[in-house]
Amino acid sequence: MRVVIATCSVDYEGRLNAHLPLAARLLMVKADGSVLVHSDGGSYKPLNWMAPPCSMAEVEPDETEAAEGVESVWVVQHAKTEDRLRVKLHEVHHDSAHDLGVDPGLVKDGVEAHLQKLLAEHIETLGEGYTLVRREYMTAIGPVDILARDAQGVSVAVEIKRRGEIDGVEQLTRYLELMNRDPALRPVTGVFAAQVIKPQARTLAEDRGIRCVTLDYDELKGIDTSMHRLF
Repeated sequence: MRVVIATCSVDYEGRLNAHLPLAARLLMVKADGSVLVHSDGGSYKPLNWMAPPCSMAEVEPDETEAAEGVESVWVVQHAKTEDRLRVKLHEVHHDSAHDLGVDPGLVKDGVEAHLQKLLAEHIETLGEGYTLVRREYMTAIGPVDILARDAQGVSVAVEIKRRGEIDGVEQLTRYLELMNRDPALRPVTGVFAAQVIKPQARTLAEDRGIRCVTLDYDELKGIDTSMHRLF
């Protein structure tokens, strides 16, 4: 991971245009290629970002930019769309790179872990004909909660949250982009499952072709398994 603190301005061009005026900001370039622009507020959410697949080039400023005091320019281009992030660096206060190694992944809290286990045991909750392939299906960027197949045999990646928010949809989107590059798996569809799904997260998921499923924890715990017992 590369961490840069710089006085910079940022322009995003593509499906929407956005501008961040000149200010001191934290710039992060991750090993997966993503570039994030943070301020000193706003909690965990970046002000702007470019998700992979994308490429970044550091170029010299043009004459107009140089006259404005720009020392260098980052051009971040998405590989599949026309979306582009242009970061104009006026002054770099800190620039360092750190190898974080392989991340072990998120350790689920009790409820999420139980939801995953229960849903895996009753995978037909997602639909008639669904079958479980495995829990915690490992990818290069972390484990997918559940890999299943639907009634037609299509691979389905399932991300499970206690509370479904936009970050969870983004996480599942990254898994789907990666898994759909694997000829042994593709096509891979997505299911975003949670006890509560926020409207914004549902809208984003449906816009990306991801199905949303609301899980009832108590109902899953109480599913009658008498058909599997002799007495």
